[in-house]
Amino acid sequence: MDKKKTVVILCAGGPAPGINTVIATVSKRFLSDGYRVIGLNYGYKTMFSGKPDFIEIDYDLADRIFDKGGSYLKMSRHKPKTEEYNASLFEKENVALLVTIGGDDTASSANRISHFLATKNIKIQNIHVPKTIDNDLPLPDNIPTFGYHTAKNEGVRIGKTILEDARTSDGWFILSAMGREAGHLALGIGLACHYPMIVIPEMFYNVECTFDRIIKMIISSMVKRELMGLKYGVAVISEGVFHYMSHDEIKNCGITFTYDEHCHPELGNVSKAHIFNILLQNELKKLNLKFRSRPEEVGYELRCIDPIAYDLKYCTNLGNGVKVLFDKGETQCIVLSTQQDEIIPLYMKDISDENGIIKPRLVDAKSERFKVTIGSFEYITAGDYEKAKKFVPNPAEYDLKNILKIEI
Repeated sequence: MDKKKTVVILCAGGPAPGINTVIATVSKRFLSDGYRVIGLNYGYKTMFSGKPDFIEIDYDLADRIFDKGGSYLKMSRHKPKTEEYNASLFEKENVALLVTIGGDDTASSANRISHFLATKNIKIQNIHVPKTIDNDLPLPDNIPTFGYHTAKNEGVRIGKTILEDARTSDGWFILSAMGREAGHLALGIGLACHYPMIVIPEMFYNVECTFDRIIKMIISSMVKRELMGLKYGVAVISEGVFHYMSHDEIKNCGITFTYDEHCHPELGNVSKAHIFNILLQNELKKLNLKFRSRPEEVGYELRCIDPIAYDLKYCTNLGNGVKVLFDKGETQCIVLSTQQDEIIPLYMKDISDENGIIKPRLVDAKSERFKVTIGSFEYITAGDYEKAKKFVPNPAEYDLKNILKIEI
């Protein structure tokens, strides 16, 4: 008897709310159509090992995990090298489709594997489902990546509690939010919480991104609120600012880091909020200002929570979309669900540059829309200069338009 055709699902990179919804939806659709579905643990890590770590996914399992946070399949950031490739798993398990859930690196690896298998006369289809809480994959028409809205929603829940703590104790919190290169998450949380200062890397398009400028922006907000009779507040900073700083800027900031084999600071080993808070407190002491501040980090708390209704529906659409594109014979593409719930393929070549690199989707800080957003921040302006001299020697240096050299 012919062996059942198999669908392989793997997840790679970091978690995002909705992964289990995608896994469950894909599994249900293909199981109902007579396929076998297996889930590969640890991403690509054991795919070519000769002993791949996988589990059988049945309908009952899919039905139990579809609304849960985290990922039922173990995840890994392992990137397989070309010399590792072999066809063993695909031949032995009669694989017809490889479903990858992850970011651009995960999609690129799947693309290369598909090409390798084609040279061995093994035809499989590959469909990629884009996920990241950073919302930085360049999907058309501003379509979000799944997990972003749930992560933002939880970030706002935490963020409002932090603001209430600041109000209750007449102090400040310096909040660092995840976002590898883009400020979408920090901006979304900050705006929803009415934070007086939001710092994202995209703001520094006319000037170098430095600790000095970031600290001045926070102090500007502190002084402005003090002038308004408010002794508390929260400033949120996207961790992506570190990707815009020079190595010397990071190295010479006075914080002790561990370093990797390339002599780069290992930023993942330290709290970003702690760095900003220490530098802020050092500067406040120089200015003889008595503002109290505490560091808070938000990121890992957001990645494995249960998806909200938006992502449950969205990820269900994406999972159904995998089956739709598979039946149409599509391969080496990303599945998209438009705002009108249409399922369309997006090919890597359409979002990659001439070198095959996918550039992240950034916040458009030059847009009129963003200028309106900056207008809601609280900072020293020309009308405050005279009163602000009580706190800082040259208030003009703390005016946001002078710090960033932009028109507001």
